Amino acid sequence: MAALCAAPLLVFAFFYYGSAVATRAYMGEASAQAGTALRLAVSALSGHLSRYEALPALIADHDDIKELVSRPDDRSLRDNANLYLKEINGLLKSSDIYVVRPDGETIAASNFDGPGSFVGENFSYRPYFQEAIGGRQARFYALGTTSLKRGYYFSSPIRVDGKIRGVIVFKVDIDVIESSWSGGEYRIFVSDPEGIIFMSDSQDWLYGAILPLSSDRVARTEASRRYASAKLVELPVIRHRFEDHDLMTLASDHEQSEYLVLSHYMPAEDWTVNVLMDTSSIRAQARTALVVVFLILCIAALTFAILRQRRVRLAERLQLQAEARNELERRVDERTADLARVNSRIEEEIAERRLTEQQLRQTQADLIQAGKLAGLGQMSAALSHEFNQPLAAAKTYTDSAYVLLERGRTAEAQDNIQRIGGLIDRMASISRHLRNFARKPNEKLGPVPLDEAIRDTLEIIAWRLKAADADLRLHLGARPPVVKAGSVRLQQVLVNVISNAADVVEGLEDKRIEVSASEEAGRVILTVRDHGPGVPAAIAERIFDPFFTTKGVGKGLGLGLSISYNIIKDFGGSLTVSNHPGGGAVFCIELSAAAGMMPEAAE
Repeated sequence: MAALCAAPLLVFAFFYYGSAVATRAYMGEASAQAGTALRLAVSALSGHLSRYEALPALIADHDDIKELVSRPDDRSLRDNANLYLKEINGLLKSSDIYVVRPDGETIAASNFDGPGSFVGENFSYRPYFQEAIGGRQARFYALGTTSLKRGYYFSSPIRVDGKIRGVIVFKVDIDVIESSWSGGEYRIFVSDPEGIIFMSDSQDWLYGAILPLSSDRVARTEASRRYASAKLVELPVIRHRFEDHDLMTLASDHEQSEYLVLSHYMPAEDWTVNVLMDTSSIRAQARTALVVVFLILCIAALTFAILRQRRVRLAERLQLQAEARNELERRVDERTADLARVNSRIEEEIAERRLTEQQLRQTQADLIQAGKLAGLGQMSAALSHEFNQPLAAAKTYTDSAYVLLERGRTAEAQDNIQRIGGLIDRMASISRHLRNFARKPNEKLGPVPLDEAIRDTLEIIAWRLKAADADLRLHLGARPPVVKAGSVRLQQVLVNVISNAADVVEGLEDKRIEVSASEEAGRVILTVRDHGPGVPAAIAERIFDPFFTTKGVGKGLGLGLSISYNIIKDFGGSLTVSNHPGGGAVFCIELSAAAGMMPEAAE
């Protein structure tokens, strides 16, 4: 009984709160779509007007126009200017072009021979004339007082010998843009700073005000005669918000419509472009979705009831099957002996698989060691050179020290002996790094500073970078990261990856190899990028396979990247390869950060 009483309350709560959630979701989706339409409308308006912005200044610099404003009473100059402006206006497909004297009188116009000619009209009250005669290029949008056609005006001063002799005005027709808005999914209009609609896909809204027509707003509008004699009407607009969305309710004689409003202010034109989307479809979608969810829940409840009924019937069947179960238990006892024998065989197979796994791990370790020894073999010639140079230098310093001691130049002999010690230290360092690299790793995972690992790696492969004339650039940050790994095995991975990069850039014009590291969310990302041709898609799929190599015969076993991949996987990380958008291959090593595992330094 209590459940039956609570059911209506649950249904009411579901529709009340669910309606808000569904409306919020669909309103956000509609806002994104309307935002796209708004950006397109703004781009179309801006693009259409920007085509004509520079033209007034170019026409003002024409010799005929300059001569006309210098001698405005010359009839032949006026005729020539009228014809020139008419020709230009036809070519540019603009609305009108006209020349105004400093007192505001129009002395030449492209429509000189039309019924609504501007010649003889005075436009001194227009802001675009006042700004241009003051020496500035100006913009203005208004309803023409003579032609009664809306347009956007560009004006520029006409200078002759450094003095302003007049103003050239360029009027652009905006009906083309407005007509493209008709019949669309959205309602679009453009309003001025006083809230008066200047452009709209609905003629009913034209010259309507979406802000209260206060006396100040009306006075400012009438002062510039922006809308000539057009009647301004205050539209019955009610503004409100739904969470982060602006809504506008517009009442008419027959209905009241609610719109989602998105606006964009265009500072150069001093316009506000508004896109409106009827919210009736949004709310209908929300209601439909809510009903669908409710029906799904009802179906789920019905399904639950059916399942519950089936469970009751199943219990009855189980009672009837008690005797059959006893028979089954007897048969189970008979099968138990068989299962025991099967389990014994399974245990033997498990033991064999464990032994096989141990042998596989040992084989993998041997392969890793073989890969390192193969790398040391390839280094042998260069390492011989690295050791021979210090030995030859030490021999020279020894002979020199002997001669110096005979001559009693003890200080110089001591300096030679110190140089010999430095050479011995250098050979010992190279030998130590090679010995550590060659031995079989028996290390546990722990904190490894990246800068130390890369420094030891460079000691090993310096000969290869030198042979390829590679330009290695390190970007490890002010505080190089610390990773969780094994030091020797991490060096082996770095040796393989950086050596491959050196092979790629050898012989190329761009020999840069970039090694960078960053730390994000407890993970360290180490990348090695070359500037070579990159990795083809077919090769990228097999690059980490064992014994796969693109090098020539005798130049590699195809184990380096495969071993490196498994080493990084043992560290709990990943090794991937991709192509950089700017060219070249990028090997990405991702490991766990281990800065917190470092022992604290003694104070």
